[in-house]
Amino acid sequence: MPRRRGIKKREILPDAKYNDVVVARFVNYIMRRGKKSTAEGIVYECFDLIEKKTGQKGMEVFRKALDNVKPVLEVASRRVGGATYQIPIEVRPERRLALAMRWIANFSKQRSEHTMAERLANELLLAARNEGPSVKKKEDTHRMAEANKAFAHFRW
Repeated sequence: MPRRRGIKKREILPDAKYNDVVVARFVNYIMRRGKKSTAEGIVYECFDLIEKKTGQKGMEVFRKALDNVKPVLEVASRRVGGATYQIPIEVRPERRLALAMRWIANFSKQRSEHTMAERLANELLLAARNEGPSVKKKEDTHRMAEANKAFAHFRW
């Protein structure tokens, strides 16, 4: 952390097809080895697959999935007098979105479907229905924060 001035937040340009910054950020989470056009193709194909499967717009399902996966609380480690406590803290909105995208991307990579677009589409569909491993991760995070609510007074 710099002593003099705060870190400037990089501005991400909206994606080409949907003109949306959130989709552009999600493409960056899917991207491997700097292959952005491949990652864009995967995300756009995923949205098309969702539209074919459900009849709903891919963007709507994506937004709903993100909302269902965003955590509200998480735990942070604090050392107090030689002991380390897990203290529940509220998640900032930017971090909330970043965690949701990261969890969806990582759990879709672990799935066993044939193509990455299919994996991502199925993970988004599960998350939109409030099911699947990414939603379970959010619930586990909330459960952890709830269990450590007794240490909330150590927050500063």
